[in-house]
Amino acid sequence: MTFLQPFILWALPLILLPVLIHLFNRLRHRPMPWAAMQFLRSATRKSTRYARLRQLLVLLFRVLAVLAFILALSRPLAGGWAGGMMGGAPDVVILLLDRSASMEMKDSGSQQTKRETALKALIEAAKGLEEKSRFVLLDSAVKTPQELAGVATLAELSLAAPTDTAADLPSLLQNALDWLTQSKPGTAEIWIASDLQRSNWHPESDRWSALATGLAALPQNVRVRLLALNKEPEANTSVALREVTRHIRGTGAELELVIELERNTISSASVPLVFNIGGVQSQVDLKLDGQSLRYRHRIPLEDKGSSGFGYIELPVDANLRDNRAYFVHSPAALLRVAVVGGDLQSTRVLQFAGAPDRKNTNQVSEVLRPENLAKVEWKDYAAVLWQTKLPEGEEAKKLQTFVEAGGTVLFFPNGDAGKFGDQGWGELQNAPTDKDYPVARWEEKDGPLAKTDEGLSLPLDEMVIIRRQSITGDAVLLATFADGAPLLTRRNVGKGQVLFCATLPNYDWSDLGDGGVLVPMLQRVVQSGGRRFTQGAQLVCGDLPARSSERWEPITSGGGTAADARLHTGVFRTGNQVVAVNRSVGEDEREVLEAVKAKELFAGVPVQLFEEKEGAADKKQSEIWRLLLAGMLLFLVVEGFLVLPERNEETARAEMPAGSTVLTNA
Repeated sequence: MTFLQPFILWALPLILLPVLIHLFNRLRHRPMPWAAMQFLRSATRKSTRYARLRQLLVLLFRVLAVLAFILALSRPLAGGWAGGMMGGAPDVVILLLDRSASMEMKDSGSQQTKRETALKALIEAAKGLEEKSRFVLLDSAVKTPQELAGVATLAELSLAAPTDTAADLPSLLQNALDWLTQSKPGTAEIWIASDLQRSNWHPESDRWSALATGLAALPQNVRVRLLALNKEPEANTSVALREVTRHIRGTGAELELVIELERNTISSASVPLVFNIGGVQSQVDLKLDGQSLRYRHRIPLEDKGSSGFGYIELPVDANLRDNRAYFVHSPAALLRVAVVGGDLQSTRVLQFAGAPDRKNTNQVSEVLRPENLAKVEWKDYAAVLWQTKLPEGEEAKKLQTFVEAGGTVLFFPNGDAGKFGDQGWGELQNAPTDKDYPVARWEEKDGPLAKTDEGLSLPLDEMVIIRRQSITGDAVLLATFADGAPLLTRRNVGKGQVLFCATLPNYDWSDLGDGGVLVPMLQRVVQSGGRRFTQGAQLVCGDLPARSSERWEPITSGGGTAADARLHTGVFRTGNQVVAVNRSVGEDEREVLEAVKAKELFAGVPVQLFEEKEGAADKKQSEIWRLLLAGMLLFLVVEGFLVLPERNEETARAEMPAGSTVLTNA
């Protein structure tokens, strides 16, 4: 509850006034012993207890009447998600508005998007406070504080309109903290309206402890009011492009799209997926049995030197912002593969597997001698296959920079222990000639060892490995031997990947060189490292500075001709470059942070939590002084009823003869 005139609350001690009057009144009547009245005492004990109870009730209702009167004069506000905290109207209210793509999800009941529900709640909560408080808007897309002339028009502002960006709540709160530190207002409140999508809140981030400490250390009082928009949404399906690859096929080319569908229900559904490339549409009906589906689609291109753009689209559902994904394509860039080897046989096999068809593909494989690496520009390569002593010193730093920029490095054993970054090699293990190391498990959904497009598994279980080298370090296991030791590991470093393989494509080690596993594995490694050469044509919405002055002309977009590449997805032209802008991967994630967990992130800062699913989001915040005055009158009426004389006493007085005396127990 918020009070518009909180200074009147200093009069609360006046509720003791009826008690004091009662006590003083008792002092006026001094008891005088009278022998003639002693015989009546035993007969009146029961009525005396009743009289005391009635006196206590009279006293209680008088106190409540005074309390209701004082509270009514202080003009309290109640109702709405911001109406439950005690205290006066703050000097400033900072509105943190989540404008991420996930906030455009419609609620199953109101048919309003979560963003629209948030705006309505903020406007209603601000009623009655605008005369006393300043309001500052901080949205998740622009992230620049904007003081509002009036909250009533909040829903009409461009800073509150829908976007396709992601949100970063810790960053948004840091901006609010910086503004409070610089502006130095009096008491402040931070109102947060969010759907609590975990990818936007980053609860595991170390920034939260620093934020909580910073807010608690401010000289002014700061409170947080959190509106958790966690009503059950309608059934919704999202589409996203995970990979866009262009292959040369003879005189033509082929565009390969890896598409991921996510659904917020587990019911089986048929999903029509529309492909639009160069204005030509086609449709594929996909069966979605679970909550997610990864689908690989190929589109033939007649001219291998052509460029173009397009999008894939789902039918209208609960969230219009996740129904499209855009792509551009251009002639495939040359993908260079570097093979750094010490073993001649292994080097030749790796060179061939890295670029098995030079005439019909865009891949070239080159062998580099270890003594000539000082002058190598790693940024020109898509992937590096390393089969020699692990790099150290300046050489390791250059290779690490290459990986962080998006390159891929696959290390093979050479018999020596060594370490690259946080990855380390253990001792070489020689297997007896009558024993091998069978492969027991490998990752088939994604990565270098995934199933083929036809759904066939790579024959890792048929491989014969008689020699291996142990792999240590914190990494993802992509394949393991029967004894649990790793065969292939992967670790993401920056935008790229570092992989380790425990055996060599050399018959002294294994039959990996036969090609059934090695060739598809290395092709996927090269394609992964080669994606960085097309990153300039693929951007994530929100990566461009929100205040960028560079002109981006929309070619096709869900936002129409007024679409802004900083805030909306679509295909845009800037200068001579055509770029596809898509949602952040995190906006399609279904995991939501528990409201209580979100509240715990503000350790040491007073937080009022309101969960929309409790059904109180539509209640307006309004003054309740009229209700309190009505309550005061009710208390006085009850008090007056209790102090009326008893009916039997009045009856006795009326029926007695004139001149008779009635004795009463005072």
